[in-house]
Amino acid sequence: MEKPGEIVKQLETFVVKEAPSTAYYVPEFISKDEEAYLLQQVYKAPKPKWTQLSGRRLQNWGGLPHPNGMLSEKLPSWLEKYTEKISALGVFSGKTANHVLVNEYKPGEGIMPHEDGPLYHPTVTTINLGSHTLLDFYHPIDNSQQDVPQTEKSRYLLSLLVEPRSLLVLQHDMYKYFLHGIQGVNQDILTDRVANLSATNASMGDCLTRSTRVSLTIRHVPKVLRTTVQLGK
Repeated sequence: MEKPGEIVKQLETFVVKEAPSTAYYVPEFISKDEEAYLLQQVYKAPKPKWTQLSGRRLQNWGGLPHPNGMLSEKLPSWLEKYTEKISALGVFSGKTANHVLVNEYKPGEGIMPHEDGPLYHPTVTTINLGSHTLLDFYHPIDNSQQDVPQTEKSRYLLSLLVEPRSLLVLQHDMYKYFLHGIQGVNQDILTDRVANLSATNASMGDCLTRSTRVSLTIRHVPKVLRTTVQLGK
């Protein structure tokens, strides 16, 4: 595994050429010891830090993104280390990541196709812990095609296999245009529509059983409020 400074120079070697612009997939971005440490820190968080949603639960670190601006909160050191490591790759155009969303998915849980929206710098980076998942990508609904059924199946583009300890970076059309989601299933059968299969330890036709997965979604929120402004001082 390359050191962070080497990845800066070689990030293009991790581009998923079979996907539209732009997805980078870096296997073994962190070590097994780092993975265990991060999982330990996630589950040490106080119970009120968790928010239960339909299909998953999450922790929000760094502040709550809002169209008027995010009231920034200092990240804990165990997350700050990795926001700095990823920011050093240059994926946020010289800015430093200031927000982390921790998602926990149990087997059978997923998330509907969605986009991350304009509150963030147009790059999303994810460190994957615990289990693999398949991240599926879809064309947006085309309202000009009134006579064509706009189903998930008809809009499906491709999938990316996200393995434990890997880093996934999405930019450009893969961030701004295509929607992404996760099927709520217990197993994934790998097909030729998995665009990054050659960069993984899996093979076409494999049936992978999911366990509990934790993702660290690391982003930069450009619009941040000063505390003094928020408090009216």
